[in-house]
Amino acid sequence: MTSFDSAKDLVLVAGATGGVGQLVVGKLLEKGLKVRVLTRNAAKAEEMFNQKVEIAVGDIRQPATLPAAMPGVTHIINCTGTTAFPSARWEFEQSPNLIEWGIIFLNPKSSEAKAKNSPVKIDAEGVRNLVAAAPQNLKRFVFVSSCGILRKNQFPFSILNGFGVLDAKQKGEESIINSGLPYTIIRPGRLIDGPYTSYDLNTLLKAKTGGKYGVVIGTGDTLSGDASRIDVANACVECLFQPSSSRKIFEIVNQGQRPPVIDWETLFSGI
Repeated sequence: MTSFDSAKDLVLVAGATGGVGQLVVGKLLEKGLKVRVLTRNAAKAEEMFNQKVEIAVGDIRQPATLPAAMPGVTHIINCTGTTAFPSARWEFEQSPNLIEWGIIFLNPKSSEAKAKNSPVKIDAEGVRNLVAAAPQNLKRFVFVSSCGILRKNQFPFSILNGFGVLDAKQKGEESIINSGLPYTIIRPGRLIDGPYTSYDLNTLLKAKTGGKYGVVIGTGDTLSGDASRIDVANACVECLFQPSSSRKIFEIVNQGQRPPVIDWETLFSGI
């Protein structure tokens, strides 16, 4: 098991105010680790984390804002993301009218040029920018990607990728792999459990595992199913302590009966 030097090591969390990101920060703090959050909204981060973390104002879409967040950083966990389908979170330059919405859904590529927060801007270009700004002596770069990267022509991933979210995440993964940095890429299934920050049916239904299901980890993009944000966040943090998870890509879903304790060391050693 890798030990952290609590006096020297510093984890930068990008996307810290999102659903998985909030939980990642909480888990890191629970373990007594130093945390710096990269955020576009300092006031929101201050309110959310109550002065328990360092705050760096930056935007992965704007490379010039990133170097200032990097001094002293030894690990990066990237939980950034946007919705798979066009929504207000895509930050259109102007709100589309009904006709424009119709054009967007008939011609998905037409939305890219008009949106500042699309999957291409966040999952492809943004990840590439963050990788380029990362310290060369970084100990680990963790990226939350998605199941289905290698099955984009299969249902239901063909639907999920209708506006290119899996294409963009794959480009983000490639940027990380080709960087030479030590990495762990986590591909969760459909995210469930709060905090609820996405605009989809899951949010409306407040889908929950109730802590009843076990954690299944696989490789080769073969798993399908739901993944608790809580367990995804735990995986993001726990993998930092497991040398066997370095330079690995794995999928995570919740299935089967949950044991009293999740043995992350055994899970990661199996990949």
